Amino acid sequence: MIRPRAFLCSAALAVLVACGPASRTPAAPEPRPTLQNPPDSATIAAADSILVRFATSKGDIDVMLRPSWAPQGAPRVAEAVAAGYYDGARFFRALRGFVVQWGIAADTTLSTRWSARTIPDDTVRESNRRGTVSFAAGGANTRTVQLFVNLRDNARLDGMRFAPIGEVVRGIDVVDALYTEYGEGMPSGKGPSQGKISAEGEAYLAREFPLLDQIRTARVVRLYAAGR
Repeated sequence: MIRPRAFLCSAALAVLVACGPASRTPAAPEPRPTLQNPPDSATIAAADSILVRFATSKGDIDVMLRPSWAPQGAPRVAEAVAAGYYDGARFFRALRGFVVQWGIAADTTLSTRWSARTIPDDTVRESNRRGTVSFAAGGANTRTVQLFVNLRDNARLDGMRFAPIGEVVRGIDVVDALYTEYGEGMPSGKGPSQGKISAEGEAYLAREFPLLDQIRTARVVRLYAAGR
């Protein structure tokens, strides 16, 4: 049975968690311009950190991906962004005061292709504090492309192997403004069914959950060299 506030990746079930108090959002360092747009895998792998911009229906959200926190997870997100995977995707699971989740593509072909590409778990090196971004998962070594941002400190997730891969460095107010009124997903709530999103893509969400906010584009906008 699917329970409220459980992290899901495809049809998998994780665990119940509680929310904690809010904390700071760090400022972004001075950028080093990208040499290639979109960058290839080798360029991404060589970066010390990667700034990604999610241009959404509510405004821009800048996420700094930190390979030092998550050497498997951070490059995976950058590669998916560079491939255009998140363009048009909706924030399909938005729970006020807890998390906002996304990562099922608007294009069902993309969802099918990327959801089969699991990556190994990273060791948890940072806490799931407010503004950090982690992968949704359904068990050990099941991460693919689904992500969530913590709306509050969720330290209990640290012991459940949810390893932050980066943090919001600009636009936390945009994150806070994302639409949350549909609540938890089906069948435990009245929000979207992940199975139907995977099967029908944007057509399903636009028809039945049109108020959900959307990622218009996601782009790698800056790379940072080691030591900067």
